[in-house]
Amino acid sequence: MQKTKILDAVQINQKLNRMAYQVYENNFKEKELLIVGIEGNGYKVAERIVDILKSISTIKINIGKIKLDKENPWLLEPKIDFTEKDYENKSVILVDDVLNSGKALMYAVKLFLNKPVKQLNTLVLVDRSHTRFPVKADFVGLSLSTTLQERIDTDFSKKGKEAVYLV
Repeated sequence: MQKTKILDAVQINQKLNRMAYQVYENNFKEKELLIVGIEGNGYKVAERIVDILKSISTIKINIGKIKLDKENPWLLEPKIDFTEKDYENKSVILVDDVLNSGKALMYAVKLFLNKPVKQLNTLVLVDRSHTRFPVKADFVGLSLSTTLQERIDTDFSKKGKEAVYLV
């Protein structure tokens, strides 16, 4: 199986920095932001965004995690590691590494639909533009047209050696 590196660690940092500034620009009047990462690499992207936001703004930033089965998200109810009071009337940024079909992001968004959030935005490092669900990313690091047979792998296992691959 051939892997083609499409983003290296420097490029990932550039994309994350740009997206963090976009998040800040859209929320600069907020007192508090909640950044919620989808478990796995989505949460790793969220952690990086939080670190950058804390270095460029004075907004109080909280981070949370959503646990769900990305392949079959309807089998088990997604779990979130905070209470409704934690995000009531706050701006929430939902984060994942790759927007493939939109399925995982859609089921994660569902957690907030009947809740009193002030604003809900989505952020992804790579958008493949193959969405089958009515969800889009508000903040995108890289938009990449791929075939349905190809996939995107993100590797955040080694600090400074992060990469995104087309497989």
